[in-house]
Amino acid sequence: MPAERIRYRSTALQRVLPVLPVALVDALSHLWFWWNGGPAGAASGAVVLPLVVLIASHPFGVTLTPSGAVVHNLTRRTIAWADVQAIGTESVLGARFVVIQEAGGRHTRLRAPLTGFLSWDRAFDEKLATIGRWWLDHRGPHWAPAPPPPVWRSGPPSPSGDPFAPPR
Repeated sequence: MPAERIRYRSTALQRVLPVLPVALVDALSHLWFWWNGGPAGAASGAVVLPLVVLIASHPFGVTLTPSGAVVHNLTRRTIAWADVQAIGTESVLGARFVVIQEAGGRHTRLRAPLTGFLSWDRAFDEKLATIGRWWLDHRGPHWAPAPPPPVWRSGPPSPSGDPFAPPR
């Protein structure tokens, strides 16, 4: 029996990595203040620690349901399978992300699954294939590719009436 929903979340390391430099600078500033005779609590630990906990505990990712993909970023958004035109990948600074391309031209980069230098995911390609299979299996029998955007031409119209045919 196929699953009713599949959830992909970012790992704890993937959630902490973006705020790790800030936490490291904060810890070093505490050490520096203490080393120079100042109070150890003079740095911004009261601000940084809640920020790290907030970001690290947020459930970034995607939930695949029969009706669509529920994208969990800072907000939650549902993309209906019938509106999806393609599932692909995008590389940003050495990390690979899953991208959902919608009929209106919007590209949604998923926060999970992802793979990269410090946040390697051995099952990334399998997860990408699973998302693609869910789209193909659930997009519906009436799904059709979106028409291409209009082309603005500066020359005379083609005699054949085909807007993509080269002028003669």
